[in-house]
Amino acid sequence: MSDNIIINIYEARILAKEEIMNYFNERKMLMKYEIYDLAVLGCGPAGLSAAVNASIRNKTVIVIGSDYCSPPLHKAQKIDNYLGFPGISGADLLGKFMDHFRTTGIELISSKAQVINEMEGAYSILVQEEVIQARSIVISIGIPYRPTFPNEEEFLGKGFGYCATCDGPLYKGNDVIIVAHSNEGETEANFMAEICNKVYYVPLYKNPGKLDAKIEIISNKPAELITSQFVEGIRMKDGTEIKADGVFVLGGETAPDRLIPGLEIEENHIKVNRQQETNLAGVFAAGDCTGQPYQVAKSVGEGLVAGLNASKYVSRLTRR
Repeated sequence: MSDNIIINIYEARILAKEEIMNYFNERKMLMKYEIYDLAVLGCGPAGLSAAVNASIRNKTVIVIGSDYCSPPLHKAQKIDNYLGFPGISGADLLGKFMDHFRTTGIELISSKAQVINEMEGAYSILVQEEVIQARSIVISIGIPYRPTFPNEEEFLGKGFGYCATCDGPLYKGNDVIIVAHSNEGETEANFMAEICNKVYYVPLYKNPGKLDAKIEIISNKPAELITSQFVEGIRMKDGTEIKADGVFVLGGETAPDRLIPGLEIEENHIKVNRQQETNLAGVFAAGDCTGQPYQVAKSVGEGLVAGLNASKYVSRLTRR
């Protein structure tokens, strides 16, 4: 593998900030506002609470979530400790949250943030090759990231990554493996099929579809990365090996400190203070991603605090 392949968007952010600014500027998404006061990452209880409370304070808000908000809550058969709704099912409680959210008219886009960069006093959020800009961010992406492979951190940027569309051009003409936790990986796999010599697709979900005919689907489950100085492929649970120049894990929740470089993590959770502030100016966090207990009431309360304090932060910015 040539050295240029190990250069990814995270390293490029440091080495060539002007180029990255151009990259983001070319992909600015045509949204309702050119720049939002607040972008909320995640549409579970914490994210919806943050968005609603910021909107009430006349802030422009956008929520970046998935098609299926808060799967853990949706699957809960009975909730007895959410005040005012004894015995309610998780699906019904989430439905009430969504009904309230819809009354506000806040924008919700079904996607996931891939990379975030701070540029010129605002945050640029890469979402499926497009960019959303916001003055502040609330991270509410749920339970902490659980690695697919045990040594991911060691080989990040050395043939291993989490965003195929970000790093794809670096692998043009090479062989890559895409391990996908959901069908969200199919779009990126199809993109890679256009520029790579060979794409192997390892779905960790049922019934994959909408894939380019050139993509080879692997039904076995992955066990570990094959590595030397760089990633050389993956070994499957049945012992077979697939060799490639790059491996991407897609569709799982991105580790927050990889999403926003420099974000402080403590015991595998985002470190926040009582105001839900992180160590980065204008970046707040709420819900399960900040630590236990993993409870709906705690998430809603932290979302409220994060939304209010993000609103105050933006008001101070705009008064300058």
